[in-house]
Amino acid sequence: MSQTRDKRGVYDLLVIGGGINGAGVAVDAAGRGLNVALLESTDFASGTSSRSSKLIHGGLRYLEYYDFRLVRESLSERERLMKKAAHIAWPLRFVMPVVKGTKPSWLVRIGLFLYDHLAPRVTLKGTETVRLSKRANQMGFRGEFDKAFIYSDCWVDDARLVIANLKGAEAEGAHIFARTAFQTAERTEDGWRVTALDQDTGTTFVLSAQTIVNAAGPWAVPIAQTVPGVTTDYSAKLVRGSHIILPRLYDGDHATMLQVGDGRIVVTMPYEDRYTLVGTTDHNHDDDPRRVEITDEERDYLLSVANKFFARQKTAQDIAWTYSGVRPLFEEGKSRDSNPTTVTRDYSFKLDRGAGGEGAPFLTVLGGKLTTYRRLADHVMQELKPFLPADIGPGKTGESILPGADIGLGGPVAYAETLRDQYPWLPDDLRLRLARTYGACIHDLIADADGLEDFGPCLGGDLYRAEVDYLIRSEWAASTEDVLWRRTKCGLRFPEENIPTLADYVAEARLGVVQQKEAAQ
Repeated sequence: MSQTRDKRGVYDLLVIGGGINGAGVAVDAAGRGLNVALLESTDFASGTSSRSSKLIHGGLRYLEYYDFRLVRESLSERERLMKKAAHIAWPLRFVMPVVKGTKPSWLVRIGLFLYDHLAPRVTLKGTETVRLSKRANQMGFRGEFDKAFIYSDCWVDDARLVIANLKGAEAEGAHIFARTAFQTAERTEDGWRVTALDQDTGTTFVLSAQTIVNAAGPWAVPIAQTVPGVTTDYSAKLVRGSHIILPRLYDGDHATMLQVGDGRIVVTMPYEDRYTLVGTTDHNHDDDPRRVEITDEERDYLLSVANKFFARQKTAQDIAWTYSGVRPLFEEGKSRDSNPTTVTRDYSFKLDRGAGGEGAPFLTVLGGKLTTYRRLADHVMQELKPFLPADIGPGKTGESILPGADIGLGGPVAYAETLRDQYPWLPDDLRLRLARTYGACIHDLIADADGLEDFGPCLGGDLYRAEVDYLIRSEWAASTEDVLWRRTKCGLRFPEENIPTLADYVAEARLGVVQQKEAAQ
């Protein structure tokens, strides 16, 4: 039987959900001087925020639906996020071949002109028109594709972007509660009384908060529906997006934007050096958001697109990995059965203050996209400003950088080279991977190690015990999936026969963390 206790005192703001929106709200609010708590029931970014297409982008196809405000905002954030998260975000050039039977090339070129000029473009190159037949190996495309446009967007490691924001929030004084489930909330005269469950210890505890932000993604509406007095006359459309990872479809470090001909687009991009990511699909998802995986239809669709465009032909046996996520998209005043591809990726807030309109605020976040998470968080703070302490400070996220991003000019590849003299014992491939994963936080990971022998045994691939210890100690990792697929992408190279040994080690190392929590209780 669980026990109940009081903990930490009163918070100005309590955030439900440890995805990108919740993490963004937490770091913004804590940076303004607010006392902030964040609850995540499982692992951070374990839902939608680790299962995206890994892009910081303006949303070129949103122009087709005249969503100019969202595109402009996204393009502005694209430049900002490359600086905020320089260790895990970098430019990509996208090749878009002209395809007969799809949009005419003159119309695509107009769209790309708008894409280049709707917002200031400081570091990224503009659009150019090319003939693929004059490029080496046609950049991987089959011979029938010749004319193409090349434009700019950006890659980001989505799960690590969440962790970086959470580490930033913690550095600003926020209390981050991993594997801690929101259970109930009730309005009081002074705000909210919230009951949460620590999944590690089975202990329930109570927090007090002036304001609640419900940023639980696909679970936001169901959570709001459990809170007495909160009106939920709205809903979110759940849309499944699936991706496949294949051995490299082409040489080079470019990505592609493919007009499929059915009104949809598919992107490909380099992934973990030896692979190509292909995605995404758009299908309504009616099942539990925790139970989401690629269907045979989606797999075959993405394979067929890859084989239609690229000279290197692939089969289902070539697929190295798949992942699928559910995006909660807000669609007001439209049928739930409308085309998921056309549903806006913009966000919306639902602010509830109880039946009399004078109770403590409960704000639910609906929709949103990875690129605009920082603006979303800033808008949350503006929406809640009348209910927050009068001495709240200004927002800092527009100028500040995230932990690990202080790597200088040139991106993580150049940064890895600067580390060569400091850590000459690190193998080149490992040093580059660590630089791309942790940026300047690599020094915290390496700590006092003077040689590879100080990293402890290699647990598989290029994953050493010291890195696993760091992930458990500093980044809330608690399982092999946390380590192999969210904090790193080592799962693609990790021997399957080594997973039980890794699982045993993580469980043993986690015992100390759980024992510390129990002692504190």
